[in-house]
Amino acid sequence: MTHEQVLKKLLKNKKFSREYLRDDSAYDIGRMVEDLRIRNGLTQAALAKKIGTKQSSIARLESGSGCLPSLNFLKRIANATGTSLLLPRFVIRIEAKQSQAVKN
Repeated sequence: MTHEQVLKKLLKNKKFSREYLRDDSAYDIGRMVEDLRIRNGLTQAALAKKIGTKQSSIARLESGSGCLPSLNFLKRIANATGTSLLLPRFVIRIEAKQSQAVKN
């Protein structure tokens, strides 16, 4: 079986499908912050000091296992690294439109 065939079979399971397709923003933000920090040649401790927090807060953020960070926290990281934070935009999900069509 190919990877695609296995995935297609697994996606038929509602519980698996929900977890596989869920939005993992905390993880994505963590990866972006880690990449930004490394590109700026900063350790977690150095970034934490620049924004007035603890190294453990940066580690938790980068792990993506915690809560979503506040926009203020992300703005402080952007300012400390000489970057800009672009605010998120709402996007219409295709599956949401499809489920609405089925209900109507």
